[in-house]
Amino acid sequence: MKGRFLIILCVVGMLATSCIPLKDTVYLQEKGTLVDTTQILVEVQKPYRVQINDILSIRVKSLDQNNVQILNPIGDGNLNAGSSERAYFDGFTVDLHGNIRVPTLGYINVLGYTTEEIQKMIEDKLLAEQFKETANIFVTVKLSGLRYTASGEINSPGTNTVFQERLNIFEAIANSGEITEVGNRKDVLIIRQYPQGQKIHHLDLTDIAIMKSPYYYVQPNDMIYVKPLKQKTIGTGKTFMESLGGIATILSLITTTIVLFTRL
Repeated sequence: MKGRFLIILCVVGMLATSCIPLKDTVYLQEKGTLVDTTQILVEVQKPYRVQINDILSIRVKSLDQNNVQILNPIGDGNLNAGSSERAYFDGFTVDLHGNIRVPTLGYINVLGYTTEEIQKMIEDKLLAEQFKETANIFVTVKLSGLRYTASGEINSPGTNTVFQERLNIFEAIANSGEITEVGNRKDVLIIRQYPQGQKIHHLDLTDIAIMKSPYYYVQPNDMIYVKPLKQKTIGTGKTFMESLGGIATILSLITTTIVLFTRL
């Protein structure tokens, strides 16, 4: 009788520790923190500041477009917006010193500036050195796509480039095939580039308060790493039925072994 009770106790314990709890798989749970969506936009919506290896797209327009033709890519009127290769070859890459090299203007340091600040910088430089106010110079500066890398417990790991102004962490993960069943959603790592080096930030995607985090939106060159849960390490099932089937197999093996030894 005691032996049966011990076996039942072991089975219950294994089921309790091997299954992945529902609370570990559900996003944006309310964990006692109230979230004001209006306040979220104020706190998170900060302009991105250009970093090393970013690629900028620069377009210059004026009343006489021939005067600014050298500043624009060849065939600018027939852009293929979905081509990251085109952006790489026609864009302006920020070098290790934080500079870009613009035709007729030379090297311009853009490290740490927003795209709006860079627009004003180029426009002022053109008006001061080459054009007059009457030329009506119009400069547009944008990032040539938002490039990030997702790895770890992701269904489609790799590097993605999206052509939009901003991308939150959930959109980035969805574009990468979602987190696997054994991915740790409570501690997703964001490896972000800064002028002084790289830093690692931890995100709990199961907490609705993540929307107030300054790391909620992905930035260019971010690396997203999803760690595995301990259930993957010990090789148990992801669901109750999978765990129950595994335990049944183990118990069957133990029972068969005991029977064989008792008959010897």
